[in-house]
Amino acid sequence: MPRTVINTDKAPAAIGTYSQAIKTGDTVYLSGQIPLDPASMQLVEGFDAQVVQVFENLKAVAEAAGGSLKDIAKLNIFLTDLSHFATVNEIMSRYFEQPYPARAAIGVAALPKGAQVEMDGIMVLG
Repeated sequence: MPRTVINTDKAPAAIGTYSQAIKTGDTVYLSGQIPLDPASMQLVEGFDAQVVQVFENLKAVAEAAGGSLKDIAKLNIFLTDLSHFATVNEIMSRYFEQPYPARAAIGVAALPKGAQVEMDGIMVLG
């Protein structure tokens, strides 16, 4: 099955050897997004703002692939401090409605560029 590279300037440019997303059939694999402002490529300040920026980045890539956040079937959340989990849930409720995607929240020692949160996902279109 052919693979299509998804790219948008409304999300941060890839800073390594990866694509923002890859579409194969009706499935889109969204690469990890950290809280970089796409215009400046700088981290936004504050944990809440970082979570919002990550969701906005995921949303931009999802839309570039022809979908939306509601099409995400699986979401992975990586946190450098799991005590922020309740905050992530509250902010996530602004972006998702039931049925919510399957999800994992994983504590990690560090993330690229010193980010406090990163998310990736799998989206199914149609």
